[in-house]
Amino acid sequence: MATLKAPIAAGYNVVRSISSVEQKSKGRWSRGDVIRVRLEIEAQNDMTWVVASDPVPGGATILGSGLGRDSTLATRGERRAGSAWAAYEERTFEAWRSYFEFLPRGKHVVEYTLRLNNPGRFALPPTRVEAMYAPESFGAAPNAALEVQP
Repeated sequence: MATLKAPIAAGYNVVRSISSVEQKSKGRWSRGDVIRVRLEIEAQNDMTWVVASDPVPGGATILGSGLGRDSTLATRGERRAGSAWAAYEERTFEAWRSYFEFLPRGKHVVEYTLRLNNPGRFALPPTRVEAMYAPESFGAAPNAALEVQP
């Protein structure tokens, strides 16, 4: 399977960026750092049942579930912008997904927070936004490898 080299926009444009919430060493990621992932989604048309799926590095913990050692303080600055609201958010060991019952035309921003738990170099698959019942309407953006120091 070939890797995605450039963004694809067929109804949706998605841009992914990461920023530091807590970082041990400026300029590099380390085990235990907390990062904020921002997805900027631009929808060309109104559509029902749309999913945004973003991969997470192996062993990372997506914060905000309220379970165990989850930090509500770390998730406090998460932003949501636009007129779309998620019907359901899924936090798995492999990806963060947000399901929208209705995603109107325009720009939308969603953010989530995760803690990096394992050192290594993680090659991440593309971030993808797709209309679940119209798979020809989608957008995908390649992700750079993420290097996490011990």
